[in-house]
Amino acid sequence: MKKFVYPMQSILNLQYKIEDQQKAQFREANNKLQEEQEILERLILQQNTYENDLKELMSGVLDIPGVRSKKHEIDVMKSRVRSQMFQVHMAEKNVEAARIRLTQAMIDRKTQERMKEKAFDVYKVELAQEESKEIDQLVSYKHSV
Repeated sequence: MKKFVYPMQSILNLQYKIEDQQKAQFREANNKLQEEQEILERLILQQNTYENDLKELMSGVLDIPGVRSKKHEIDVMKSRVRSQMFQVHMAEKNVEAARIRLTQAMIDRKTQERMKEKAFDVYKVELAQEESKEIDQLVSYKHSV
């Protein structure tokens, strides 16, 4: 009785490795997206703080240089927020691309696994036929003796 050997096992093993790599890349892309979103949240909070400071400056005794300085800080912060929004958008695109690559790697792996299962089914049928043939030979030998 021969042992089942899948002729394309090396390809299946490669598919497992590729899928693991894609999972790692997807995880990294997700982590990067979370980092970028946290940075954006901090910048927005800082911008809100500056705007509240400006409101306080405007409500009290008018300090023109202080108001101008605060407005400048708000403008700079708005620019940083826009820039960070772009970074978040790029990170989202990277996550989506990584997700697509991971999905394709999973499909490829599942295809190889199905091919292995089909090859194993063929092996089982051939094995059953061989066993049946051997039994027939034994039976015919016993009857001839």
